[in-house]
Order: sequence, then structure tokens, then C-alpha cells
Amino acid sequence: MSIVQYFFKPAFLEHPSPDNTVYKHTFNFRKIWKMTVIITAAVALIPLVSITAIDYNVTQKAIESEIMLRVERSASNTKRSIDFFLAKHKSVLDFLINDNTFEEINNSERLVDILAHLKSGFAGFVDIGIINSNGIQIAYAGDYKLEGKDYSDQAWFQKATKQGIYISDVFLGFRNKPHFVIAVKGACPTYRDKFYMLRATIDSEDFNTLLSGIDLTRNGDIFVINHDGVVQTPTRFHGDILSEIELPVPEYSEHTEVMEYIDVERRSNIIGYAYIPDTNFILMIVKDKVELMGAWYSTRSILILFLAGSITVILGVILALTTYLVNNMYIADKKRAMAMHRIGYDNKMATIGRLAAGVAHEINNPLAVINEKAGLIKDMFTYQNKYQKDEKLISLVDSVIASVQRCGNITHRLLNFARHLEVSIQSVNIKNLIDDVLGFLDKEAEYRSIKIIVSIPDNLPDMICDRGKMQQIFLNLVNNAFAAIGSDGTLTIEAKEKNSNFCTITVSDTGCGIKPSDLELIFEPFYTTKSSQGGTGLGLSITYGLVSEAGGYIKVESEVGKGTRFMVTLPYKHNTEKKEEKV
Repeated sequence: MSIVQYFFKPAFLEHPSPDNTVYKHTFNFRKIWKMTVIITAAVALIPLVSITAIDYNVTQKAIESEIMLRVERSASNTKRSIDFFLAKHKSVLDFLINDNTFEEINNSERLVDILAHLKSGFAGFVDIGIINSNGIQIAYAGDYKLEGKDYSDQAWFQKATKQGIYISDVFLGFRNKPHFVIAVKGACPTYRDKFYMLRATIDSEDFNTLLSGIDLTRNGDIFVINHDGVVQTPTRFHGDILSEIELPVPEYSEHTEVMEYIDVERRSNIIGYAYIPDTNFILMIVKDKVELMGAWYSTRSILILFLAGSITVILGVILALTTYLVNNMYIADKKRAMAMHRIGYDNKMATIGRLAAGVAHEINNPLAVINEKAGLIKDMFTYQNKYQKDEKLISLVDSVIASVQRCGNITHRLLNFARHLEVSIQSVNIKNLIDDVLGFLDKEAEYRSIKIIVSIPDNLPDMICDRGKMQQIFLNLVNNAFAAIGSDGTLTIEAKEKNSNFCTITVSDTGCGIKPSDLELIFEPFYTTKSSQGGTGLGLSITYGLVSEAGGYIKVESEVGKGTRFMVTLPYKHNTEKKEEKV
């Protein structure tokens, strides 16, 4: 049996012990094998899989937490940069209000000078104007003619009046260019309860440059929206300026927050956001979670492959060791069962031998008397003229004498059979051995119409062997041949010299044949295709063992529907040393 067959097609799986035989196995080896594999695999794999699953979840959550923290930190730093940008421009306007009286600043020429200084020292200022408490722009410095423009009905003017400061959303206006305004409320000491507004227009290009300098991933995006979800700065993947964003507007929070959002394409995004104080702006940082988790996914693949490989190796070792151990248990139990059968078989044969010897002796005595009386009667008939010419009477006496002789031959054969059951090393003529075996079965062959052909050369050397074991070998083979033929067939026994030390005896039949799948199994103990007919599966196994003990070997050739041929090669001088059983 090859290693592959030993581990993947063990004997105990292919040949479970039959329940209808006397010498069945002690244990259910299939059940033992299955339970051992299941329990061992569970004990080995459950902790491994559990630890791997726990480590997988803990590591994934730790990495996700780290990613969230990095996005939150990036959003917080960007928020501070935006706060600083807006605070810087607001502080400039506060400084102008506090450093100039209303009369000084309410002068277009003065505003032109101030705007020139602002443009040289601070980027982003487009124009600047003074608006009185009635909402009328009374002074202006810039590229457009806005003096006298009424802002009293606009929302930003009303909010600035109440709050003292106002930072607008990004809009196009009549300039048709994205920009926003910052308005700061100032007091007029000359007029009680009067105020004015210092309003500056800021080009959003510098604001956009502030965001574009943030380091992003390949699919990352950073932009600003207002509270209505309208985009205020350029985006990479989420629409144009002043278009409505597809992402949800996050809930208000005083602190920087991070959330996970799955879009319509089932992609998971990590969104960090922060509300900008004193403005209508919301900073948004959007990053693809799959991209951020790329390193973890690679590590995860390696972890899963390692786990799968470990499970495969563990299961392979468990299956191999369990199969090896259970198969050895099966073989040991099979040898035990076979030994028990051999003991029972030997005891039965010994009993039959004693019975045969006793019957033969008991029958021989009356047969001798009958033979003696029949001979005496024939002599009397022969020497008396009265019966000398009665041929019918003489033939009846001859028939009695012939029947007595035939019974004598049968009892002599029984005595030989009984005597050969005991171990006895002697010179055995092969042809006489085969004739003795066939002598027990000639009537059965005649009843079944089985033709027996024996072809054994007269000059074939004798064998030095145990005659009883040789009888048992060929009696088993002939019985199997009869069973395969059934009736109306031919049994052929041939013998020839192989070399100076061995001879080959071939037993051929024209029976049903043996399937190719069964040819490798016929010598296995307890393997039988006739369990329903009372077969034990031990005949050929015992035959194989007896041939091996003698120092020979047996081969078989068969074709379904055409017949079977057993070739037994035996040494002329058999191995007569008693082999010790290995424990």
C-alpha cells in the first residue's frame, strides 16, 4: 500500500467490519476516526481562530481609530489656519476703526490710501467702503462705483448691525467672481446712537490657496461649505463652487468631529468637519476609507493567508496522525480477529480429524467382516457345481466386494486427512497431493457438471513441506473455484517447474471472474463479496498467509465473465522454522 493510499484510503474506511460475521471487530473504527478528528481539530483550531479573530478586530479598530484621529487632527489644524486668516483680516478692520475717527475715515481719498496700504501688506483685499447707519455707502475705494449704494434691505447689513461684525458666504455678485465680505461696526461719537460700517471685500482666491496647501491622499478632498450645504471653495470630487453638495450637512458641534459616511456608490468615506466660529462656514475633509486602510488590508490578506495555511497544516497533520493511529488499531484488531478465527478453525479441523479417524476405524471393522464373508461366499460359489455357472449371483458377490473396497478407500482417505492435520514435515508428491484434494470434491464436481482437468508432469520433484497446510491451500482455492463456477464449467490445475528451487501450480476456472476494483482486496482479512451467503472473507487471507509462511507467493489474474487464475509459486523445500509473532 502506497503512502497516499495509506493516509487517504485507509483499510478501515474501505473495509468496515461486517456485522453478520462471528469474528467482527471490537470497535467502530470509522466512528473513532471521525470523533478523534473532530475533537482534536476543535481543540486545536478554536483557540487559533478565536485569537486571530480577536486580534483582527482589535487591530482593525486600532487602525480605524488612528485614521479618525489623524483626520480630526488635520481638520483641527486647518480650522485654526482659517480662523487665523479671518481673524487677521477682521483685526485689520478693527484697527482702522480704532485708529481713525469717523471724519478721517469717511473720506474716499483716505480710503484709497488705506486700500493701497492694505493691498501691499495683506493679500486678498479687493475694495473697502464706509456705510452709514441708514445702509447707504457714503465712501468707497475700489475698482467699482459703489458710492450711494443702498444696503439697508440686505440681510448682511441687518446681521452686522445686531452682531457688530459679519463675515458673508462666498458669492459671485456683480463682479461674477467668487468673493466674500467682512463688515465691522464702528461708533460715531459726533452723533449719539449713530454708527457706521467698515466693509471690505476679500478675494476668495487667497482663501482657496490656504486649503490647497493641505496634504491629501489620492482620493481625498478638502473644502468649505455653508450651513445650507452650498460649496464655498473648489473641490476635487464634490461639485463646483456655489453648487449644492451631495454629502449630508453635519450636525453642529463646537469641536472638531469625525464621522463615517457611506455614499450612494457604497463607498465608505471618513469625514472630518469643523464649524468656523462667527461665520457661516463649515470645513470639510473627506477621505476614502479604503485608501486610508490600504496598508491594513494588505496586512489583513497576509493574516488571512497565514490563518488558512495554518488551518490547512493543522488539519493535514491531524488527519494524517489520526488515520495512521486508527489504521494501526484496525490492523491490530484485524490480526486479533484473524488469530481468533484461526484458533477456532484449527480446533474445528482437529475435532473433524478426530471424528474422521474414529469413524474410519469404526467402519473399517465391519467392512473387514463384510469383505471376509463376501470372499468366503464367492469361494463357496466358485467351488460348488451348483452355483459355479450362476453368473448373476457371482456378479452380485463381486459388486459387494467392490463396494467394500470403495468404502475402504474412503475410510483410508479420511484417515490420511485426519493424520495430516497435525504438523508433519515430509516429502510430498504434488500430483498425489492434488489427487487427494480433488478426491473430497469429485462427487460435487460430478453433481455440478464441472469438468476437472489436471496437468501435472510425473517427473516434477517432490516438495519437503507440511502436507496438511498444502492440502488446506489447494482445498481453499478449489472451493473458491467451485463457488465461482456454480455449474457447467471447467476447473484446470496445472503445475510446472519454475526453476531448480521453485515450482508454480496454477488453479484456473471459467467462473464469474473478479472485478478489477476487488482484485487488490481479495487477500485482505474479512473482505468478502459473499457475506449474504455466509462468507467470512478469511479463506483467501488464510491461503495467502500459508503460502507466505512456506516461503512462496501467490498471484491472481481475472476477467469478469471469463474466469480467474491463481498462480501459486512454492519452494521445493519449504521454510519450516516457526516464526515468532511480533507484539
